[in-house]
Amino acid sequence: MKKLIKNILCLLVLTNLIVFTGYSGNEQRAGSNGSEELLINPWAGSAGFGGANVACIHGLEAVFLNVAGTAFTRSTELIFARTSYLAGTDIYINSFGFSQKVGESGVLSMAIMSMDIGEIEITTVALPDGGLGTFHPQYTNIALAYAKEFSNSIFGGITVKIISGGISDLKTSGVAFDAGIQYVTGKAEQIKFGIVLKNVGPPMKYQGDGMSFRGTVPTGVVMTVEQRSAEFELPALIKIGASYDFYLSENINLIAAANFTSNSYMKDQFHFGLQLSILEIIELRGAFVYDDGIMEFETRQTWYTGPKFGGSVNIPLNKEKGSKFSVDYAYRATHIAPIHTIGAKVSL
Repeated sequence: MKKLIKNILCLLVLTNLIVFTGYSGNEQRAGSNGSEELLINPWAGSAGFGGANVACIHGLEAVFLNVAGTAFTRSTELIFARTSYLAGTDIYINSFGFSQKVGESGVLSMAIMSMDIGEIEITTVALPDGGLGTFHPQYTNIALAYAKEFSNSIFGGITVKIISGGISDLKTSGVAFDAGIQYVTGKAEQIKFGIVLKNVGPPMKYQGDGMSFRGTVPTGVVMTVEQRSAEFELPALIKIGASYDFYLSENINLIAAANFTSNSYMKDQFHFGLQLSILEIIELRGAFVYDDGIMEFETRQTWYTGPKFGGSVNIPLNKEKGSKFSVDYAYRATHIAPIHTIGAKVSL
């Protein structure tokens, strides 16, 4: 067990060094990667926290943020979320997942995220105004994860993600891996640290009949010609975070969390978040995600403007077993239109 922990830590540290020295925060590479949907948080709870809770996230939502947090699943957890992405654009994200404790300390999880971009008018050089119908882009990511409690203080896990997307005549598919660690310490386990490596995998490219067209070769013969698609890299990143629980009273708890994200294909980011819990029933969250130039339209490299808000209502089902039903909401501000996410979760 100690050897496995050491291997995971060595892997994360080594990859961290590679990312920091080779690619981290490289704004000149912005937009040159693909599979940007891997960076969209589909879950309402952690989205309202601005992703700052890398160190303290627990349960199924941790499949996206830091898989080590799924090791805190008590027994079974089911979750569903729907996101109105850039409200008014008819782009929606539907997500579903479940996790199950196996053995004394292991947890298996699966999560599915499907991004529906809606109907887009087909245009050609001859018909730039359309009139040929529509096409329907769609992206789907399936995550399979395993996490384990290695000791009272150390939790770790790994995720395999199957990536697919495209339109009817043009497809892409690939695989990516995440690995994460959480460390808990303090007399009341109020101090937490987390590190996660995300979206590491081989390059992907598009293939299909959409890459072909009717053309004339040098001999004068008209025939079908196929173009070659360039490969694109995945948006690999590293997150390092910490959090502290302030027990203000017996029924009120305040969590302060922060993390640093080292991105391979965009500016590095700093996440700061607070969560206030009252009677473990009502949770209110607020966060801000900062990167260099985000305050000005001319210098930001993302449509996010920084602020995130959210909240949850947890309805106890069985206090002895700790089971509950939760309704979550998150708001993410952009300079185009807001992003709304609502979700429901059952923890048994």
